[in-house]
Amino acid sequence: MDLILETDRLLLREMKLSDAEALFEMDRNPNVHQYLWNKPVKDISEVYTTIESVQLQYKNNNIGRFVMVLKETKELIGWAGLKFNTEMVNNKIHFYDIGYRLDEKFWGKGYASEASFAWLDYGFKTMKIPVMEAAAHTDNIASNRILQKIGLQITETYLEDGVSWNWYELKNPFL
Repeated sequence: MDLILETDRLLLREMKLSDAEALFEMDRNPNVHQYLWNKPVKDISEVYTTIESVQLQYKNNNIGRFVMVLKETKELIGWAGLKFNTEMVNNKIHFYDIGYRLDEKFWGKGYASEASFAWLDYGFKTMKIPVMEAAAHTDNIASNRILQKIGLQITETYLEDGVSWNWYELKNPFL
């Protein structure tokens, strides 16, 4: 994909195999995975598999998660973006979700919100997505705040493997 989104502080670009080391450093941190089934990655090969999966999403769905790079330092700080979900989640399938993940040292600085606003704008105005959806672990206060800050609203709470999640939706205001 040739798409690059830009915000005040961030460049959002496609995920590449050369990003594996920085993504591995983020995803091996147990704190990053506290609300993601507590399964931090153990080996960099898992990251390469994820990158290849995301690249396949670009090819098949013309969208996927993009890395977030700080303009000022050129440092990869995490990822954010849209995903066309083809797996069953909360009894739903074939929907667009918005998501993000940050290296712990960049938490609380507004980067996830900044990137997510850019992705909402792109998804609604360029892709004409009718409804954006998202899920957040009910105990993940920061992630729930971000989704609410960018305008999504909780429509229900559901259980997956005994874990409670909030389901969020936002209708496209431009349609």
